Amino acid sequence: MELQKGRKIFFVSDSHLGIPSYSESLFREKKLVKWLDTVRSEAAVIYLLGDIFEFWFEYQTVVPKGFARLLGKLAEITDSGIPVFFFTGNHDLWTFGYLEQEIGLKIFNEPVGISCNGKSFLIGHGDGLGPGDLSYKIAKRAYNSRLLQRIFSYFHPGLGSKLVSLFTKKERYSNRSDLQAVVDPLNEKLVAYCNEILQSKHYDFFIFGHRHIPCDISLNGRARYINTGEWVNRFTYAVFDGNDMHLKTFNE
Repeated sequence: MELQKGRKIFFVSDSHLGIPSYSESLFREKKLVKWLDTVRSEAAVIYLLGDIFEFWFEYQTVVPKGFARLLGKLAEITDSGIPVFFFTGNHDLWTFGYLEQEIGLKIFNEPVGISCNGKSFLIGHGDGLGPGDLSYKIAKRAYNSRLLQRIFSYFHPGLGSKLVSLFTKKERYSNRSDLQAVVDPLNEKLVAYCNEILQSKHYDFFIFGHRHIPCDISLNGRARYINTGEWVNRFTYAVFDGNDMHLKTFNE
């Protein structure tokens, strides 16, 4: 893939729309829509790197309530010919065709490698990668079970949403005490994952979400791990301008 002059690739993740309250979620949704309006004039491709929604489950004839502004804007962008790729996160992995058919998104469930302007990228949400987290990796396999998905689909949507809310720690999204957190490269699972991949294959950029802490870390002098951060408090994103990757904060 080669970018046309003036075109860029944008990456954003972890807006967790739907919590901790309707008004706070709506504020972030409107801000995300404004960001999409801002970048679309330069965008060759837009990557949504997971956990855009706090909860998403598509029943055969029902989809989660809300998010009309965001979904409408995404449909408008894909209708204009700009590809939008959606990587499922650990909160919005249950997609079964609606986002592709109605909104025009292209869905990915695992990290994907691409090349652009002579640079190589490995892109994904980031959950369940790297050492440790065995209990979550087992749970993720269960979440992807067709049997579990079928059982959940038999619940009334209202009941299903309430069941999910029992496992959601809403208070952590309204707590701003983690804003000074930084990534320790020696103990970061995604850094370990990137270094493991580099032993057998080179990528110039590893781009993930999930961790909520924006960072740009050199791995071996040639590769970089970049985390897009989140849209709960920081409103950060990443952009490839054709030559290099940059982390930015959206200020209206």
